[in-house]
Order: sequence, then C-alpha cells, then structure tokens
Amino acid sequence: MNERVVVDPITRIEGHLRIEAQMDGDVIGQAYSSGTMVRGIEIILNGRDPRDAWAFAQRICGVCTLVHGIASVRAVENALNYEIPPNANLIRNLMIGAQYIHDHVMHFYHLHALDWVDVVSALQADPAATAALAQSISSYPKSSPGYFADTQKRVREFVESGQLGIFRNGYWGHPAYKLPPEANLMAVAHYLDALVWQRSVARLHTIFGGKNPHPNFLVGGAPSPIDLNSDSAINAKRLAQVQEIIDEMRMFVDQVYVPDTLAIAGFYKEWGAQGEGVGNFMCYGDLPETGMADTSSYLFPRGAILNRDLSTVHEIDVHAPDEIQEYVAHSWYDYSTGKQSGLHPYDGETALNYTGPPPPFEQLDVEKGYSWLKSPRWKGNAMEVGPLARMLMMYATGHDQAKELVDYTLQTLDVPVGALFSTLGRTAARTLETKILADTMQTWLDNLIANIRAGDTKTHNEKLWDPSTWPKTARGAGYTEAPRGALSHWIVIEDGKIANYQAVVPSTWNAGPRDASGQPGPYEAALVGHQLHDPKQPVEILRTIHSFDPCIACAVHVTDPDGEELVQVKVC
Repeated sequence: MNERVVVDPITRIEGHLRIEAQMDGDVIGQAYSSGTMVRGIEIILNGRDPRDAWAFAQRICGVCTLVHGIASVRAVENALNYEIPPNANLIRNLMIGAQYIHDHVMHFYHLHALDWVDVVSALQADPAATAALAQSISSYPKSSPGYFADTQKRVREFVESGQLGIFRNGYWGHPAYKLPPEANLMAVAHYLDALVWQRSVARLHTIFGGKNPHPNFLVGGAPSPIDLNSDSAINAKRLAQVQEIIDEMRMFVDQVYVPDTLAIAGFYKEWGAQGEGVGNFMCYGDLPETGMADTSSYLFPRGAILNRDLSTVHEIDVHAPDEIQEYVAHSWYDYSTGKQSGLHPYDGETALNYTGPPPPFEQLDVEKGYSWLKSPRWKGNAMEVGPLARMLMMYATGHDQAKELVDYTLQTLDVPVGALFSTLGRTAARTLETKILADTMQTWLDNLIANIRAGDTKTHNEKLWDPSTWPKTARGAGYTEAPRGALSHWIVIEDGKIANYQAVVPSTWNAGPRDASGQPGPYEAALVGHQLHDPKQPVEILRTIHSFDPCIACAVHVTDPDGEELVQVKVC
C-alpha cells in the first residue's frame, strides 16, 4: 500500500487544516500539512493608528482570545519605547496565566483526550471500581460510585438514542485504544466536569479586561483602574473573586488534570518513542517579574535548543534580520524578491496567490504551493514551539519546579529522557507547565495586592500618548508565549500610521509547509514513521497532530477602512 491518506479537515482544532500522509506500506513515509484558510489581518491593519491595532489583531483567533492583543500592544510599546507600571505587568501576567490554564485544560479534555479515551467503552465500566481507581490517584472529592454511575447513565442515554452529540464521529472500538473501561469512565466524567469548570475560570478575564473572549487592552498598561472605594474599578471584592478563581484553577489542575494525564499516559508509553518532529525547539520567553526589557526575570526563559541538545541554549534576537525569516516556496503567497527567498517580518509581505488546483481536489500538488501558511525558520532551522519547547527550556536552564516535575513524570511512567521529544512528551509538557502556572498565579496576585496596600495603584503610563511626539519612523516587535507557542507581531510605523504589520503565530512555526530547501515543518516531520492500524480511521495521525494543539488562523475576510468587504476567500 503506497497510497496517500488524506485527513481533511482535522477536527477538534481551531481553523481548517488538511493533512496528507504518503504511505510506505502501513507506515507514513512523508507527510504534508496544509492550512486551507487565509488570514487577512495584516492587510486590514495597514494605514491604521497603531494604538488600535490590538483590537483588530486579537481577532486573528477566537480561541487564544487575548494573546494577539498582548503581542500587539507590546509591539507598539517596543516601537515607541513605552514602559508599563508594575501593576500593569502583574495584571497582564495574571490574564496570560489564566488563558494558559483555561486553554490547556480545555485542550486536554475536549480536543485531545478523545484520541486516547474510548467513550463507548465507558459503558462497560463498574462505577465502584472506577471510584476506587480515581481515589487511588487523587483526592478529588467527587470520586464516588454514585458520581460515576450518574456519568455512565448520561453517556448511555447518548448512545441508546443513536445521537452521540459531542461524542459523535469518534473511532470508538479502534484497536489503538488501550484504556480499561474504568479509566475511560473516569476520563469521560472529568471531560464533563471540565465543561462546567471552564465557565467559571474565564471570569478572570472579565474582571481585568471587561469581557471574554477578546478582553480589552491598552498600549502603555492595563485598562483596569484600581480603586478600592469604587464599584467600577478593581476593588477588594474583585480581588477576592480573583483569589477564588485561582483556588478553583489550582484544585482542578492538582486533583484532576495532572493525575489524569499520568494515569492515561501509563497505558500509552510507546508514544514516548513516536512523533519526535524536527528536534529543534524555540521559546521567545515571557511572564516577566519586572517588565519585558528584563529578560532575566522571565518565568519562561528565552532561547533555542538544536538537535535535542539540552546542554546548550542558543540566544535568539527577534529583531535580527538574519535570524527569523519566513519562506513561501510551498505557500500560496508571492514575494517581490522571489519565492525562494526568505524575509524577516519587518520586511514581510502578504501577497496572496492561490496556485493550487480548484477545490474539491483529491490531493495536494506538493511540488508547488500547498498551504496558506508560510514557513518560518530561525537561522535556517525549522523550530518547534509550544509547551514542550518551554518545558525543555526551563529544564535545560535549571528551573527547580520544572526539573522536579519532569523527573517525577519520567520516573512515574518509567520512560527515558528521550521520551520528552515525542507525542507523549508534548502532551505531558502541556500538563506540567499548567501546574507551574497555576502555582505562580498566586505569587502574581500576592504581589499585586502588596503593591496596592503600599499605595501603588497605577496601571497605565500616559507618556508619549501624543502622536506628535513620536519619531517619524519606528518599528518594534511584540512577543509572547501563547499557549500554543512563540507568538510575535512586528510593526513598522511611519508618520503615526501602520506601514507594515506581520504576525507569525505558533501554528505557523509548527504547521508550516516545506521551505525552499525542502525542509519539512514540525507537523510534517513528526508524522513520519507512524504505523496506521486502519487508514480509514487514522487515530494515530490525530494523536500526534492534536499533541501540538493546532490553531489555524481564522480570519477569512479582507475589508476596506469603511468596513466594506473587498474579497472573500472560501474553501469548499
């Protein structure tokens, strides 16, 4: 069998992604990743006031809600040399941390867990035995036989009605599923609990940002005035609500998410040797104690790891023209410098040119352009970004809690260090960094309260808000570590308006197609070598692709300054 297996669309992700796997017998010999929708935000932003950019850029994604807003305001602050007050830095950290925790828990249970958990098998479980299993790994107070019996009844009603609802279209009964019925029932129960949990924890963004999704931001600080005597500002009641949310986050992470990850991973240890990818990892760094300028204070350190060598961390510079470049040799874009050249985002171009076959089509022409994603490279290297890159960076630089958690996980699962560079390692890393962030949230809140008690309530720096004081030309890079990985926005400002705007999102790094030299991206490299039990039910492909948590950019319209639609791109 040397056919090409096509999965289109990849479901349980944000956006539209097509994966084609060229088979060598029953093993994937080559893989191709195609983003099948186009983002036009960069075009929309040209000519606008840079202080307004965040409100548009944040709409790049409806899942990562705030990360593009953060990157955008930081880009403008970097270009115009804004500094933000300590309270604004803490508020941003709290909002970013809440996004991580919410996003990672949702990803594990609602997007990724069903690659490992057989929902229908849960009907065969003994609720009492399930309770005993759950109580053996966690002190979660709901873990009673009655609780699991109620969950089993709900699932049975789904199945017997013939309408599985949120659980439809799964590969239930696939031989690749290995969990016993009791573990499946436990995971399904926690899936349903996580749906309720996420509604509560999302409130933190509404407290500091007014709403969720897409909370408000402000160049120069945070749009959250602090006045303990005001009902319309951050006061004692709202700070107490933040404390309650952090407590709820930590409880679920400690008592449900971490134990479930370890329990499920124990049945799939062989995935610690699959899905390695390119072996290169990059982290911009984020969550500073004092401000973005002090990179030494970042919770997530900045750097790059090449060829899985954890003994050496390479420095990176987001401004250097010869470090980060994007290629379009196999993308549906053109460059004025030619399709074989790379451009730094300051000089980036967004010139759409679809050259693929008219849809519907049977397979991609991979010798030409085959994706709406570009191919970012760091010093010519394809780089993986995301939770695994961050945990490896923390581990390599000696972060105490990270080392303790990673070593404990390797010991508990009885897998070698090499298992970190895998589908299993990628999934575990997401869980472990969630634990670190949930704990650190308390420190940020304590520091914010201490500042307020000391009389410091400032959240915004109004310096340079008069555009007449700006330089005629300025440029800057705003970066953050989004839940899915390194995210940066580059802005060029001329005469007070945006002259060029480029965003390189985490899934561009991970899901991009081959570059001018034929070098595959992380998705493409990670799938090579996977054996498929059944090409018509390729759960193995889903497991590795979902371990990256794909988030394909979701803007499909280009409008003029008056809001009139100029062009609409559709994929049929």
